[in-house]
Amino acid sequence: MELQEKEIAERLEAATALLERTLNWLEERQGALTGEVERISATVEQSRREAELGEKLAEAERELAEVKAAAAPTVLNPLRRTVPAATSEMLAKHGIGEGPVDVRTLDAALAGLSLEQRIAVKTQLLRAGTIA
Repeated sequence: MELQEKEIAERLEAATALLERTLNWLEERQGALTGEVERISATVEQSRREAELGEKLAEAERELAEVKAAAAPTVLNPLRRTVPAATSEMLAKHGIGEGPVDVRTLDAALAGLSLEQRIAVKTQLLRAGTIA
């Protein structure tokens, strides 16, 4: 009877060892399968994210086009409406005040200045939008 119990114990030991190896193999296989699923789901999420970013880019480009279209008239009509004080004083001495300035009157008032100075004054007045 003791011999039979010893054989049963050895067979149980062998079966236990085999079960442990099988369990280890199954755990490794489970880990490998889980890793593949994570990579697949990450790829799907990446594609979804790319689509979202593409939509946001298209929306931003539309908004930029709208802003550019709205800003086009502003470029022709600059925001600066002031003239330096020295230019205003010089024009006031010649009877040219606020509001639009006639080009012939302006040329007569600037006759005493050098070419560079006349160009500078006319540029300032163009920026301010006062030359008619």
